[in-house]
Amino acid sequence: MNDIPGIPLLLSSTELEPLLDNERILILDVSSADNYARGHIPGAIHLSPEKLVCGIQPATGKLPNREHLSKLFGYLGLEPDKIVIAYDDEGGGWAGRLIWTLDAIGHPHHAYLDGGILAWRSADKPISTSPTAPTSTHYEVDTIKQNTVIACEELMSLLSDDSLAIWDVRSPEEFDGTKVNAQRGGHIPGAINYEWTEMMDKNNSLQLLPLETIQAKLNTLGITKDKQVITHCQTHHRSGLSYLVAKLLDYPNIRAYDGSWSEWGNRLDTPIVNVTP
Repeated sequence: MNDIPGIPLLLSSTELEPLLDNERILILDVSSADNYARGHIPGAIHLSPEKLVCGIQPATGKLPNREHLSKLFGYLGLEPDKIVIAYDDEGGGWAGRLIWTLDAIGHPHHAYLDGGILAWRSADKPISTSPTAPTSTHYEVDTIKQNTVIACEELMSLLSDDSLAIWDVRSPEEFDGTKVNAQRGGHIPGAINYEWTEMMDKNNSLQLLPLETIQAKLNTLGITKDKQVITHCQTHHRSGLSYLVAKLLDYPNIRAYDGSWSEWGNRLDTPIVNVTP
């Protein structure tokens, strides 16, 4: 849970609205530039999703270096006591990636707006079309929390560990190798496929399904709280949501493989499983 009293990690539009004028709140919109321009939460600052990734081939989704992150969050106006409210326009992938990034740099004060701008609009909350300019600060990222991220070599060394659960949130076609987005298709040996959009209520503005429903599904799949859970997708964008959901469900040991399939599938020394001979 979020460690700021009164503000849960999962925030509804009704809960967020009275906080809009709170000076401790920093609302970051990780939607597309077009959707931000079309209308956003009043006071929200646009954060382009590509700023959250290193962009270096082949593993474009890896966490940027500390210098980049320091400049980014300083520009956005982050301060140690700021409470970041993250939202997007797609059901939580990029917002979850932002929350994972905040965890990685050691900033614990954050929340996710359930359903993002879609839920906000559906609830008839106020919308602004005027861009909000950040009030920049000096922000220094001292270290990356290693309990949030795992590298390819470490993951390979753990594949035979029964206490490991690899949560792959890509599509079933990507998982079985019939859709290939790297030199090789398929999945990491032992990985479990639970596709990211299956956690969203598609009839309710992409808000999350009841958490107990998601937990029951995860238990059935073997992605349980007693395991060390590693989540990934193609670039650790979609798996931003699975990381966030695991936090919401109080998983004690959840890390992201930010290299994801764009790294694993493009290396020739990594074991894979697929449906082809």
